[in-house]
Amino acid sequence: MTAPAAPAPPSRFAGIAGRIRNVALLPAIAIGLALVFGAVVMILSSPLVQGFDLTLPLTAYQALAVGAFGSFNGIVNTLSNAAPLILAGLAVGIGFKAGLFNIGAQGQFLAGAVTATTVAVSLNNAPPLVAVSLSVLAGMAGGLAYGFIPGFLKAFTGAHEVVTTIMLNYVAIYIVSYVISGPLRGTNVTFARTDDITAAALPILIGRNGHLGLIFAALAVPLAAWLLYRSTTGFEIRTVGANPDAARYAGMHPRWLTILTMSLCGMLAGLAGAGQILGDVGYMPASYSTTVGFDAIAVALLGRANPFGILFAGLLFGAMQAGAGLMQIQAGIPVQMVSVLQAVILFFLAAELIVRRVFRVRVAGAGVAELETVSRSYGEQSTR
Repeated sequence: MTAPAAPAPPSRFAGIAGRIRNVALLPAIAIGLALVFGAVVMILSSPLVQGFDLTLPLTAYQALAVGAFGSFNGIVNTLSNAAPLILAGLAVGIGFKAGLFNIGAQGQFLAGAVTATTVAVSLNNAPPLVAVSLSVLAGMAGGLAYGFIPGFLKAFTGAHEVVTTIMLNYVAIYIVSYVISGPLRGTNVTFARTDDITAAALPILIGRNGHLGLIFAALAVPLAAWLLYRSTTGFEIRTVGANPDAARYAGMHPRWLTILTMSLCGMLAGLAGAGQILGDVGYMPASYSTTVGFDAIAVALLGRANPFGILFAGLLFGAMQAGAGLMQIQAGIPVQMVSVLQAVILFFLAAELIVRRVFRVRVAGAGVAELETVSRSYGEQSTR
């Protein structure tokens, strides 16, 4: 009598699919719940606009999707909106991998934007290749330097990165206001801003506004994935984030890795700022209003701090921003509903224990581990 054949080992494809399911399950549930919540809000508020209408959410979400993906220009707008979110999301996500909560992406974004603008304005008469290259490098250097500061303070003084990065966000806002209102204020301008950026303007590659910055974001994702999961430095970053004491015992240098990680995060956020100014705006105002740095936190959490997850999260948020205008026109739903949906997604991610219990999610690793970095950061700060 022959022995029964051993069961075949799971295929490589099945293993990859299982890992994707583990990573994407909870974010997908959070997105679905946010859409349901948004639909309820729309229905309850519909009598204030056009009378009670149960189909209003379908009209609004259809318009949102059409505005984001229903035309070539809509797709380009989605990509343009997503590019800075992806870069800034990587700036937060890589910090999570090292056990750091980088709330300073906003300040690093502004630091990169203003340094890129400074170089770009001074090179308005230079050849475009030189002007673009030097301006982009200046933006990356500005963000890197601004990320180095909290990293150094964390490593050698114990100053908590949550506190220092929040403070540095405000410092960056006022530095930009001073520099643009003073030394860099343009000539013959109606309000405090720089001269127009000409030679260093990022070239348009596709559509009306698909500039070179899209390539920056597209390249940053696989490079960040290689750094984190295929390089020795990335392994050390993740080890320090998991257990600094074990990393130190293994011969690693947590202090220098903290500085390196925060500097890399700042460089990515600075690149996002440079791309936004050089590619989309074309000048730097003294009061530059943007929420990219703060939206990046939600993007990093939704993407589970995985570079490819951040790519899809950035595209989702970019699509929502691109389609918000058509949603308001066709359904009468204000564009602020997009911000509500993004906030609710983040809420359900934060309430992962409740969501997992209600939906009986028992898949290993389905939780959002990056939230432990957030809670641990606040917990450590409160006990100092």
